[in-house]
Amino acid sequence: MRRGEIYRVHRPGDDPKRHRSFVIVSRQALIETRFSSVICAPIFTVGQALVTQVLIGPDEGMKHQSWIMCDNLASVRKSELTQFVGSLSYVKLVELDKALRIALGLE
Repeated sequence: MRRGEIYRVHRPGDDPKRHRSFVIVSRQALIETRFSSVICAPIFTVGQALVTQVLIGPDEGMKHQSWIMCDNLASVRKSELTQFVGSLSYVKLVELDKALRIALGLE
């Protein structure tokens, strides 16, 4: 399990969808610990091209164009991250980092 990997989660929390894809955004040092959960950003098929959203698609393993929503972070149990979808490229990780900084007010 690595930062930038995308997983499909069955019935995540109170999400009305049967499945939702998430990208891991936690730092790698946390992912490799015994903590049972990691911080993830949900992925939606509809986005508004905001600076806190990252466009992804088939190159990252998705079936169609989708948006990583950095304004809606969630703690997800590692045990739920079993259906691997794909990974973000270095360029997409840079975009994700920028969107996260803006979403969290770190700039």
